[in-house]
Amino acid sequence: MARKSNAETAANPGRLKQIALTYKMTRKADPKVGLIVAGVGIVTFGVFLAIGFLIGHPVYLGILGFLVAFLAMAIVFGRRAERAAFGQMEGQPGAAAAVLDNVGRGWSTTPAVAMSKQQDIVHRAVGKAGVVLIGEGNSNRVKALLANEKKKLSRIMPDIPVHDFIVGTGEGEVPLKKVRTTLLKLPRVLSGPQITQVNDKLRAMGDLLSNMPIPKGPMPKGMRMPRGGKMR
Repeated sequence: MARKSNAETAANPGRLKQIALTYKMTRKADPKVGLIVAGVGIVTFGVFLAIGFLIGHPVYLGILGFLVAFLAMAIVFGRRAERAAFGQMEGQPGAAAAVLDNVGRGWSTTPAVAMSKQQDIVHRAVGKAGVVLIGEGNSNRVKALLANEKKKLSRIMPDIPVHDFIVGTGEGEVPLKKVRTTLLKLPRVLSGPQITQVNDKLRAMGDLLSNMPIPKGPMPKGMRMPRGGKMR
């Protein structure tokens, strides 16, 4: 019991510190967040208290109003903090990978499965909807990367659906804040065992490419590799 209470005591300062850091971060992008959250709490509590006086139960409605006001403040603060976080991440390389890591259970993500010299990136997510490729960067260059990855997947998994989209604010692109909801809205066509098989195939493909020997230099002209595997 003593150990449990000590752990809870140590955890509380950590949570409060995290809330304080989140508030500071949100306030930089949303200076009015404190006033808005406080206003929501005061108005909600005031409405419940007024109703309590009208029906003759101010104490009961006051306590209930305090709890509801606290919940409303938490919801409003959470949404504005999320909006501020997405605003700061927008346009940063690898931002989509951070969002994909928090999609939820049933999804496994692999960041940066393809990348260009200009920092255009393609991430991969696997879930009940199949395989989803998410591109970041210049639209024209990312389209080429996505097409190349789709060709690779079609060779090893022709029966598995592959979806793709580009993160951005342009026409036909998906905003960063809508990446998670976009994935969750995709039709679910794979079962748990099928998802495991897909992940195993992708992992094997990745291991095969990473373990492939790379020659240190160009092969001299006229030199052939004999069937036995030894050069003469």
